[in-house]
Amino acid sequence: MTKNAKMIQLDLEKISLPGLDLERPWMIAGPCSAETEEQVLETATQLSEAGYKIFRAGIWKPRTRPGAFEGVGTLGLPWLKRVKEETGMFVGTEVANANHVFEAIKAGIDILWIGARTTANPFAVQEIADALKGVDLPVLVKNPVNPDLELWIGALERVNQAGIKKLAAIHRGFSTYDKSKYRNHPQWQIPIELKRRIPNLPIICDPSHIGGKSELIYEISQEAMDLNFDGLLVESHRCPAKAWSDASQQVTPTELKEITDKIVLRAPQIGQKPRVTLDQLRREIDKLDDSVLEVLQKRMEISEAIGIYKKENNITILQTRRYDEIMNDRKERGAKLGLSEEFLTALFEDIHQESVARQNKIMNK
Repeated sequence: MTKNAKMIQLDLEKISLPGLDLERPWMIAGPCSAETEEQVLETATQLSEAGYKIFRAGIWKPRTRPGAFEGVGTLGLPWLKRVKEETGMFVGTEVANANHVFEAIKAGIDILWIGARTTANPFAVQEIADALKGVDLPVLVKNPVNPDLELWIGALERVNQAGIKKLAAIHRGFSTYDKSKYRNHPQWQIPIELKRRIPNLPIICDPSHIGGKSELIYEISQEAMDLNFDGLLVESHRCPAKAWSDASQQVTPTELKEITDKIVLRAPQIGQKPRVTLDQLRREIDKLDDSVLEVLQKRMEISEAIGIYKKENNITILQTRRYDEIMNDRKERGAKLGLSEEFLTALFEDIHQESVARQNKIMNK
């Protein structure tokens, strides 16, 4: 993220739907994919009976590998129309190109969103933005798959410049190579910075894609509400075990009701507009410190493996040339990130000392 980046003012208006004033927390729920007309209608009916007003279902599904279920396509749009007619719910789906936009609008879809893979491609976002000109619908923009805040902001700006004023962001986490309990690591500091940069922008959370597992939905949802997010986009299926896509991260409508009933809503500071609070920032520091500790643990495990190698090959622990290379490289790279030389020297001296101590124990067992 750019240090001390300037705030951005988008031309936005409050998001609402005919007869439904979206108050915090918004709740958008439904299956990852529309599979059959029966599955869509049964799931929507159960969600409607549980009190949910906005139904989501994937019509077009961009998949990582060929051969995976990529959605039923336009065949499923009349199913969503039936949901509106028979339950009174509003309906939303993801669009990935201009044709999707045209087909969704023609079918009377109430809410559109741009997925993470699409947000990562400015050409695709611009194509969608051009197709949205003259349209007065709420449009939600998911964060890109990679943790690039400027790319996320750029997508929001493109859609806003097309005349879409009912605009919001969806935080669905970020891909990471490192192993984590999450499918997509939340990196909460990024949506927090987005809120700082664009204070009038609503942000909702997609706990299903962040967690990747149904048992994490409550925890992530509560955290999003504690950070003053505006709502949740949750995947709910009549029978998650039989879902054609992302089965492990979906819950039944009954389970979703149990989750949302447990969520505690905390008020923003009295007499002030919602903003990032000191407690929220401290929670982010706690999370980042956890990440630092995990990285240090992994680093020490590698140092110990190096110690075993040195012992087996009768090599001295201290390698002065390597130590100098590390110190010079880390100070140079850290300086580009705004970190002082004194801090980096002290930090990596301590890390090196701990590594030497661990290798010394191995060497002298």
